[in-house]
Amino acid sequence: MINLDNHLHGAKIDHNLRHLICTIARTAKYIHNAMQTGDLGLAGTSNMYGESQLSLDVLSNQIFVKELQDSHYTTVLASEEMDEIVETPDELKGDYAVVFDPLDGSSLVNANLAIGSIFGIYKGEKLLGLTGDDMVGSLYVIYGPRVTLVYSVGKGVHEFILNAVGEFVLSKENIKVDEDAKNFAPGNLRAAKEDKKYMELMEYWIKNDFTLRYSGGMVPDINHIFMKSQGIFSYPKHKDAPKGKLRLLFECNPMAYLMEKAGGRASDGQKRILDIKIEALDQRTPIFIGSENAVKKCESLMK
Repeated sequence: MINLDNHLHGAKIDHNLRHLICTIARTAKYIHNAMQTGDLGLAGTSNMYGESQLSLDVLSNQIFVKELQDSHYTTVLASEEMDEIVETPDELKGDYAVVFDPLDGSSLVNANLAIGSIFGIYKGEKLLGLTGDDMVGSLYVIYGPRVTLVYSVGKGVHEFILNAVGEFVLSKENIKVDEDAKNFAPGNLRAAKEDKKYMELMEYWIKNDFTLRYSGGMVPDINHIFMKSQGIFSYPKHKDAPKGKLRLLFECNPMAYLMEKAGGRASDGQKRILDIKIEALDQRTPIFIGSENAVKKCESLMK
């Protein structure tokens, strides 16, 4: 049985990066417990995007910020739930900038559907002006019937499951995504009403016998692609979100990094997600992510 720490040690990465990822994994267990026992109501506050925050969103963010700063491995933290980059105090400062969505899809908790936490890791303390290619690793944790963690530090994509004694143990190594897809997860179907190209894409999937697999959450839908080794997830722009809805820094970049390391592709409809320069914390982008040929089909139609 190989646990997460053993696996990271075998990857021969920087000692501090290994411990940072293990800190995130340990903290995710606290979030899982909070989900099972905590308040699921509204917190009475809004994030930088004007979205109402659930008590669980606020609590998850507070827990991750505290644990990551106390770890001595971070330089700065940026979260979807915070307006500004938070600098780690000098006496606690380490080597890595961590960006994260502490609880992606939290509105699904009351419906008892799977949700997740997403992380991107950069060396140093600079974020703005970089691209997703500058990440040294990314991961997500999905809280479903099982709690699993999927990570990459550039040496393959690997899944771990939280076992009964509270340890993340290896369940799938070197996950690969096939070039062709049979499943589709179409976010923002409302956009098809105003965008003929997106409607054409939808009709293409249906006419070519793609199977619908859509939960309403980015993490479980992309996790489904990894677990089935194929699929396509889409979330285009539309009139209410002309630059897209999903956040480049906190959601799209970490997922694109993982997808490319598994042999897949991630695009905004015209170019690689990982090529987009990070210009603001709240920067958004359309995204088409999954099997390479399926993403290329999206690019050809959406252009």
